[in-house]
Amino acid sequence: MSDDLFSTPPKVLSVTQLNRLVRELLETSIPLLWVGGEISNLTRAASGHWYFSLKDGTAQVRCVMFRNRNASLDWVPKEGDKVEARALVSLYEARGEFQLTIESLQRAGLGALFEAFEKLKQKLELEGLFAPEKKRALPVFPKQIGIVTSPDAAALRDVLTTLKRRMPGIPVIIYPTQVQGKGSAETIARAINSASTRNECDVLIVCRGGGSMEDLWSFNEEIVARAIASCSIPVVSGVGHETDFTIADFVADRRAPTPTAAAELVSPDRTTMLHKLSQTMQRLDRQMSFGLQNRMQKLDTLAHRLIHPGERIQQRKTALANLQMRWQNSMSQQLLRQQTQLQRLSQNLEHLAPQQVLKRGYSMVQNEAGTIILSQRQLQTGEQVKISFAQGGVEARITQLKP
Repeated sequence: MSDDLFSTPPKVLSVTQLNRLVRELLETSIPLLWVGGEISNLTRAASGHWYFSLKDGTAQVRCVMFRNRNASLDWVPKEGDKVEARALVSLYEARGEFQLTIESLQRAGLGALFEAFEKLKQKLELEGLFAPEKKRALPVFPKQIGIVTSPDAAALRDVLTTLKRRMPGIPVIIYPTQVQGKGSAETIARAINSASTRNECDVLIVCRGGGSMEDLWSFNEEIVARAIASCSIPVVSGVGHETDFTIADFVADRRAPTPTAAAELVSPDRTTMLHKLSQTMQRLDRQMSFGLQNRMQKLDTLAHRLIHPGERIQQRKTALANLQMRWQNSMSQQLLRQQTQLQRLSQNLEHLAPQQVLKRGYSMVQNEAGTIILSQRQLQTGEQVKISFAQGGVEARITQLKP
C-alpha cells in the first residue's frame, strides 16, 4: 500500500474502496497457511459451497470452502470436528468480514498420522516385508478359512454372506478381536498369532469395514504388520474401502479392496465351478461318443476285411487259375510271335537264295575250283568255266576277255 494514502491532505475512501484495499493487503501480505480448530455453525449451501467457523477456546474465524474445493474431499466434515485447514486470509468485501478461504481440509492430527504411516512403511519396506518374492499363493480349494475381525462388525457379516453364496461347504473359524480403539492393535496381533499357531486353516482373512484414518489406524501398527509377516498361513488383508490403504495391505500376501472382495479372493465360486463341471462333462460326453463311433466304424471296416478261410482258399484258387491262364496265354502268344518271325525270316532267306535269283533270269559263273566269278579280271583266256542257270547249266571256255 502506498504511503501517499496517509499523506496530507487525507484522501477520503468509500467503504467499498476500503474493504477492497484491506482484502488486497491481507491476500498479498499473508501467504497460504494451516489453521487448526473446531468446526462450528456449519452450513452447506444449495450452491455447493460450505460456510462454517473455526474456533478454539478463546477465538473464532469465519471460513468459506467453495464447491470446486470441497468436491475433492473423500469425507464430509460435521459439527464439532477437529480439523486442519490450508487457507488464504481474506476479507468478504460486501460485509467487511474477515474470513479464511479454505483450499484443503483434513482431520486434525492427520499430518502426524501420515508421517508415522510413511515412516513405518519405509522401515518395513527396507526390511523386505513387502517383497513380491515373499508373497505366498492362495490355495485354490481351501479346506478351512480363518477370519480375524470383530464378531460384531458388519464386515464379518459381509464376509460370511459372500462365503456362503460362493462355497457354502467350506468351514469358517473366527478369531475374534477388537479392531478399533486403545489396545486394538495388540489384540489383532494376538488373534493372528493364534491362527498361525493353531494352523487349522488354509488361508486367513484380516478385515474390518471402512472408516477414517484414525479408525483404521490399528492396522497401521508395527505389531500387526509383523504378526502378518510371521503368520504360517497365507494372509489376505481386506481393511476399509477401496481407497483405503494400510500397512497391513502391504505386508499381507494379497490385498483386497473390501472385506467382501477378500472373501471372493479366498473362496472358489460354486456357480462357476458347477458351470465348468457341466462344460467338462459335456466335452467328455462328446469325446466318448466320438471315440465310440470311431471304434465302431473301425470294427465295421475290420469285419468287412474279415473273410471265411474257405472263401479265402477259393479266392487263392481263382487267382492261381488266372495266373495259369495268363501264363499259358503268354506262352502261346510268344510262340506265335516266334513262328511269325521265323516265317518272315524264312521268306527273306528264300527270297535271297541264289536259286531264286537265277529264276529271275540271272546266271552264275564258276571257275574249275568252284569259285564264283564276279569280275572278268578273275579269268584268263582259254580257262574252263561252268555257267549255272535256273534250270541246268553249261561248260564253256574263255576265248576273249573284254575290259
